[in-house]
Parts: sequence; structure tokens; C-alpha cells
Amino acid sequence: MTINFSDLQLSEPIQKAVKELGYLNPTPIQEKSIPHLLEGRDLLGCAQTGTGKTAAFALPILNKLSQLPVSRKKYHTKALILTPTRELAIQIHDNFVGYGKYLNLKSAVIFGGVSQGPQVQALSKGVDILIATPGRLLDLIDQRFLSLGDVEIFVLDEADRMLDMGFLQTIKDIIRMLPPKRQNLFFSATMPKDITQLANGLLKDPIKVEAATNSSTVDLIDQAVMYVDKDKKKSLLRHLLQDRDFNKVIVFTRTKHGANKVVEVLEKNKISAEAIHSNKSQNARQRSLENFRAGRCRVLVATDIAARGIDIDDISHVINYEVPNIAESYVHRIGRTARAGASGMAISFCDAEEKSFIRDIEKLIGKPIQVVSNHPYHSESIAKATLISSGKAKALIESSQNRRPGSRFPRRGKPKPKNSGQRFAQKGH
Repeated sequence: MTINFSDLQLSEPIQKAVKELGYLNPTPIQEKSIPHLLEGRDLLGCAQTGTGKTAAFALPILNKLSQLPVSRKKYHTKALILTPTRELAIQIHDNFVGYGKYLNLKSAVIFGGVSQGPQVQALSKGVDILIATPGRLLDLIDQRFLSLGDVEIFVLDEADRMLDMGFLQTIKDIIRMLPPKRQNLFFSATMPKDITQLANGLLKDPIKVEAATNSSTVDLIDQAVMYVDKDKKKSLLRHLLQDRDFNKVIVFTRTKHGANKVVEVLEKNKISAEAIHSNKSQNARQRSLENFRAGRCRVLVATDIAARGIDIDDISHVINYEVPNIAESYVHRIGRTARAGASGMAISFCDAEEKSFIRDIEKLIGKPIQVVSNHPYHSESIAKATLISSGKAKALIESSQNRRPGSRFPRRGKPKPKNSGQRFAQKGH
């Protein structure tokens, strides 16, 4: 039975704000999480990016804090949300502001890369909800501009990404500063051994919620791999972008220098593009995101540091210009498309040195990625070597024999929605 937000035990001001934002029916993780969080339970959530988990924890937090007497202590907070990147921290804060617009609650966001002055000023009056990245949080605590002694709710978001970025010890240090009596929420897109151990040490009798199969990819994403020599990748990218159906595209590179080089190539070919990575100032990163969101920029070129901080609807394509050497990063990258129930396409450019990365990704997601060879830069030698070494030759050959006439992709049991990446397959570019 389909439920809507009015069926959940959320306060009237929250219901009003949610309705104005166009939220009608909760996503699976929201439906499974919110009732338990309203009861004060600890929660372990395994959810892919784009499944609506921010609202899953933000709405119960707002509901609980709005029922408490208004009292703010200088340099203290009642709820702490820890997240890995500046972009994600800003977006989570924006969501709290939107959901809580009719509540008398005060929130703040702190992150590195900018002057700490305005952040310290916000904390000086006390806040109800604080969204923070680990480094700046610990820095302000060390300067005695923040105390965690009054935290009643602690959220660790994108835990696996935190560990990828080397924050494990910082997270442990922060947890030791929290009061022993609190509600804990733990979210991660994947659950490797280190994450499971961290969760077990943090949570008390938690409710376990899984919104999608662990380490799986979103079903509505068409996934493809194109085998291409390394020196032909720029040409392949220009070729694909001749198709105007590639109207809002994220291109992922492995390095910051690589991201800048791709932008240079695209701009020389009169394709609007901007780069986003850790060498860019916070203002520049936010400006690039806004330009991309508003359609003033067609292509956003990013490194993995930004993979989970880009929460923008209607991204038509994700292109892995370089295949990630960590399989889990692939899941996070392609999760930028097919958000909020939409469809999308993810394409990976694979050269000879990246064959093993594709095999690792296929092992993680539990299925082969479809090979697209109908483009002018296809490398048959790389494709054959990959098929033989991966042990998937027979399956992929049979798949290619079952394609629709004029299409690059296998037949499907159900037609894709009109706005899916299938349009690209049908055009024969």
C-alpha cells in the first residue's frame, strides 16, 4: 500500500514545508526509517546516493528538536551531522532549512577551505543543528569554539566515503567527545568490513534499513563501457557530446590536473564546461555547481572528491573519462544520474591499463557492463583482451547477438521511459 508523508507522525509545520517542496510519497528508505527514528531508535542505513536519505534523517531530527524547549548555549549544538565533503554539507544544510522553514530552529554549516570567521560567529549564539565536515569540526573544537557536550542526536553520513578519504581516526576522536546518552544514525552506501566494525562500535540495538542491495547500482541507469586507446579519449568525448541528448553531463577524471585538461579541450570545441575539485576555492566550486544546475554550463568535470557532493536533478549522463581504480567509487559516480526515480546513462571509457578495474566493478555490481562498439574510436584489441581475461566472453557475445536492430544495447523486457539513455542507443552515433 502506498503511503504519503501525511501518514507519518510528523508535526504540522514539517508536513506543510514538505508539501510545498512537492514531496508526496516517501521513498523506501524514508518510509522504513522515519517511524523508528521518531521513536528515538538508533539506525543503520545502507542506501545508495539519490535514494532520499537526507530527508530520512532530517525530518525526524527536526520533529524531535521542535518539541523541546528553546534553549541554546554558546558554542553548543543539539544535533550533529557529520559528512565528508563541503558540497554535501551545504546541500544537507539547505535541506534542513527548507524542511524546517516553519520551525523555530537554528542550523549552521561548517567546512574547511573558507574563512572560519562567519562560522564561529554562527556558533557563538548556539545552534540546534550543526552540519560539519570532520577537519573543520575538529579544528574549531581544538580552538574551543565548539563543544559537543550537549549533542542529543549524532548522524554519520556517507561513512564509507569518510574512510576512503582517511577520516577514520578523526571520526573516532569526534565520537569520544560525544555524550554517552544520544541517538545515533549511521548511513553508508556500502558496508565493507571496516564500516561494519565502526557501526558496531557506535550503534546500540539499531534498526537496520536497506534501501537497495548492498553495492548495487540504480536499476534505472543504463550502463555501458567503450574500449578506447588512452590517446583517443578526448576525441571520443567530443564525438559523444555532438549529440544534444547529452544535455547535462558529469565527466569524472582521476586527477585534478586531468579535470582541468578535459575542460580546456571542451572549451576549445565550444562546449561549455567547468571543473570542480579540491584545488578550486569554495566560492568557485559553488559557482560551478550553480551554473551547472541552472543550465548555463553543459558539462561538469569532477574528481571523486565531489562524487557524493553533487545533488542535482536531471543529469542525463555520467561519463567515466577514466575508470576508477576503486570499484565502490564507480557506484558513487554513476549515482549522480537517475536520481529521484528518473532514468539516466553511465558510460565508461576503458583503455588497456583499466581492464582490471572494469572486472572489479563487474564483480562488485554482480553483472557485466554492456559493451558499446558502434563508435569511431572503438579498440577491438582492448575489447577482445578484456572479454578473454574476464571470462565473460560468451555472455557478452550472446548479449550482442540479441540486440535490437540498429541499437547498441540488448533487448529489455520492459521499454525504458522516454527520457532515458535509450535515445542515445537509437541514434547510432
